[in-house]
Amino acid sequence: MIREDFGTNFKWGVSTAAYQIEGAHNIDGKGKSIWDEFANTKGKIFKNQNANASCNFYEHYSSDIALLYELNIPNFRFSLSWSRIMPTGRKVVNERGIDFYNRVIDFCLELGIEPWITLYHWDLPLDLEKKGGWTNRDIVDWFGDYTSVCIKAFGDRVKNWMVINEPMVFTGAGYFLGVHAPGKKGLTRFLSAVHHATLCQAEGGRVIRSLGSNFNIGTTFSCSHIEPLHSTEKDHQAAAKADALLNRMFVEPLIGLGYPVNDLKILQRMETYIKSGDEQKLSFDMDFIGIQNYTREIVTHSYFMPFLKAKIIKADKRKVERTLMNWEIYPESIYHILKKFNDYKNIPQIIVTENGAAFEDHITDGKVHDEKRIKYLQDHISQVLRAKKEGVNVNGYFVWTLIDNFEWAEGFYPRFGLIYVNFSTNQRIIKSSGYWYRQFLQNINSKPLVQKSSEYLI
Repeated sequence: MIREDFGTNFKWGVSTAAYQIEGAHNIDGKGKSIWDEFANTKGKIFKNQNANASCNFYEHYSSDIALLYELNIPNFRFSLSWSRIMPTGRKVVNERGIDFYNRVIDFCLELGIEPWITLYHWDLPLDLEKKGGWTNRDIVDWFGDYTSVCIKAFGDRVKNWMVINEPMVFTGAGYFLGVHAPGKKGLTRFLSAVHHATLCQAEGGRVIRSLGSNFNIGTTFSCSHIEPLHSTEKDHQAAAKADALLNRMFVEPLIGLGYPVNDLKILQRMETYIKSGDEQKLSFDMDFIGIQNYTREIVTHSYFMPFLKAKIIKADKRKVERTLMNWEIYPESIYHILKKFNDYKNIPQIIVTENGAAFEDHITDGKVHDEKRIKYLQDHISQVLRAKKEGVNVNGYFVWTLIDNFEWAEGFYPRFGLIYVNFSTNQRIIKSSGYWYRQFLQNINSKPLVQKSSEYLI
């Protein structure tokens, strides 16, 4: 398998998220986000860690982008911090926040790196959460205004936009289970947040398109191939419910199919939040769909599980090979997900906007040899090629992630990066997987480095 097998137009890159890497949580006019609040609340994060400083990408963006260039990575997906651009989430724009992202974008373009921007990657301004956050229907207007500010500020140089990152995760973990920010629980909060996030992903697309015809617009979904534990009718039904919840909940209304109510009866309760005309407002013709796959899930019927009557069997309980996140290593999952999404008639193009793995990385003689990550990436990229050869319209692959960072509730323990970060000194060390990716992508950039990479290592 070589890069040329994918064709000359295939997009290769890496993905990051603002809250996970930027730090500078209260610098240059930035307002508080729900994650600033949640991560600084005792008992919410592994070892009570927070991302107040994180990787300090805010100060070291130029060195990190230079490392991107050294690794031959031509596309950089990053998100904007809503509360850095609009500190309270509404009306007032923080010009110092705009200036920061202008510097990031301009330096990417100077080095020939294409920016791919995600508008929302989970860090809602805290002031909006105090008004109900995603459970408040007004968020559709708030999000539309925020989107407009971003496109007007950066759209002259940025073509590729993703509206929302993994809505199933931030609504489920943040408004149903309470294990992510803002830490709310309950079915009512969850269903209202789901509906408003679904409205926002379409509204964001409409706002972007209204401001220019040349934008490449998409949105991203977390997806896992799902199989029943046993070949019984109940386990197959449980797997179908889990699939509707985890894989179909947001994409189907977006492409005009409505919510998967037939397979997930609990969604009938969402009627409380659906207003006249919403069915049309839920849909939008994206230019691409981003899928983010890491593993598969094995599901069994469980009478005691509320609402779903379905239970996921964790990887350690099944004694299979797994990552540090206790996710099964199952490369075929990404193949099955690509085939599944390709079967939808209304999706023009698919891009893998996240795929990667966390393992225990250690420094030995100043180097980090992460052979397990290399094999993980090789095996998953091979499955993407398999799907492409079978006619799946997949046209991009982005590794999660560029640098080790703050992994939400798990803190700094799981390391996903191609580049190792010493969180005490901010030193960066390119891992073996980073060098492997560079080798795989060799010759994709043609112009020489602007400076020697050693000058950028902190």
